[in-house]
Amino acid sequence: IVEVTETGSTLRANGLRIVEEILRTNTQLIANRESYGDLWKREKIDQIALLLQGALRAEGMVGLKMNVPANDLKSVIEVLPSITAPTIANLFQTDWFSVETVISEKIVRDLIPELLKRGAVGIIEYPLNKVV
Repeated sequence: IVEVTETGSTLRANGLRIVEEILRTNTQLIANRESYGDLWKREKIDQIALLLQGALRAEGMVGLKMNVPANDLKSVIEVLPSITAPTIANLFQTDWFSVETVISEKIVRDLIPELLKRGAVGIIEYPLNKVV
């Protein structure tokens, strides 16, 4: 069986395994020049390209969300990477904050224990589909 696979998880779920990698490819969007010359079609093609780029950009990134008491907020933010800056929102009628950020999946394993030490609780890690 020759199968196109991204991660191999579907193969494993069906009791199969990768014996040998035949080809490694990348995503490409190819547009017909005549179609791209049509303004309406160009907008649609550009929109597809934007969404594909967003999906590719999201690879290897995860979202992190957590609650932090006001007195620990500065300490948590000091070690929290983000694309621009973390999102911080007050929790209703408390001196706690909800903090959310997007980070590299590679660092999350070491970061979560550090965030807990600094006072963060209820930490949620979630996958990202697109980063636009």
